[in-house]
Amino acid sequence: MLEKIKKTISYVNDKTGFEPQAGIILGTGLGGLVREIEIAHSLNYEDIPNFPVSTVEGHKGRLIFGMLAGKKVVAMQGRFHYYEGYPMQEVTFPVRVLKYLGIKYLLVSNASGGVNPEYEIGDLMVLNDHINLLPNPLIGKNHDDFGPRFPDMSEPYDHEMITRALTIARKHNIRAHQGCYVGVTGPTLETPKEYMYFRIIGGDTVGMSTVPEIIVARQMGLPCFAISIITDLGVPGRIVKVTHEDVQVAAEQSEPNMTVIMKELLQGL
Repeated sequence: MLEKIKKTISYVNDKTGFEPQAGIILGTGLGGLVREIEIAHSLNYEDIPNFPVSTVEGHKGRLIFGMLAGKKVVAMQGRFHYYEGYPMQEVTFPVRVLKYLGIKYLLVSNASGGVNPEYEIGDLMVLNDHINLLPNPLIGKNHDDFGPRFPDMSEPYDHEMITRALTIARKHNIRAHQGCYVGVTGPTLETPKEYMYFRIIGGDTVGMSTVPEIIVARQMGLPCFAISIITDLGVPGRIVKVTHEDVQVAAEQSEPNMTVIMKELLQGL
């Protein structure tokens, strides 16, 4: 895998010559943050050697380089999911590429279903923990260049960034919580009993991404921050039929609040 990463890095560096300070992964319906970036370079995933290609609506499939909140960033406008049929090593391959491009922080966003009865559609949740119900992306041969065989996960999400993000939310009167994200395979949305199960085991939201990327980033020593937009509810008595289009619309409506938090958080890094 290291040789594949080196080939990808060589291509990206030849095309951009850009040294990002932070990496951003944008989830379903959340690619609009790119409008806030002073874009210096844009690469289509399909043109980048060894990069997977986004197959899900709401994930445009571009690697964006530019300035955001006074920081050099590289943003993934569209991510990859296990349910698309990619092995976990391919799902998380871009995170390793971002690390080798030189990022010092990883910021991740996602759209998720709320199982905490205090949450409402459109709320934000800053992740302070997760429960992984996906295959672990570190299964298989370990490459010492990437990090330890058994990486510690006692602090998957950076405590300082969590505190600062919640402070920013309060300053702007944005409804934001902190809680635990449950990562599942998808692509089916959850049954009522599955929602109940996720709540019983300690989850506040549930989604189909983020956790593999965080695991790989933490193995490589990257401080991580992640934020969810609550796009639907898995709370007894409030469960309704939901489509992927519904999720996209709800995410897009709350994206400006997420953007405020992301930008001000970046300013302080």
